[in-house]
Amino acid sequence: MWILIISFFVVFIIAMIVGWARNIKIKRQIEKGEIEKAPEIITVDSECCGQHEVCEKESLLAAVSKNIEYYDDEELDRFKSYPSDKYSSDEIDEFREIMYTCKEDEVAGWARSLQLRGIEIPDELKDELFLIVGERRI
Repeated sequence: MWILIISFFVVFIIAMIVGWARNIKIKRQIEKGEIEKAPEIITVDSECCGQHEVCEKESLLAAVSKNIEYYDDEELDRFKSYPSDKYSSDEIDEFREIMYTCKEDEVAGWARSLQLRGIEIPDELKDELFLIVGERRI
């Protein structure tokens, strides 16, 4: 038990020292003119969209570009602001057909496109989406 407490304390002290050293480094970079100001702290939206792998993968792209790319799925725009748990089986099949006609490396981008357009993916497809995006990492 004591080993666990001491280990936690040591890790805490190391983290404090690393943070302190980082702050000193940033102050020196500002003084030298290498950077104009300290980097801002970015807070992440705590709401989960249910697209875990996609969200993590696409988070950098979201910061870079807000341009919407269509994947021959303009007809899905009618579902803007539609709740993810209210789709009929025919509507779910429409999403599924588009998702499975995308190339494997395009599925994450397609999901990001839907997110930018305000279209929620049906709850029934979120697991399938995760499997498609996740398989590429295995």
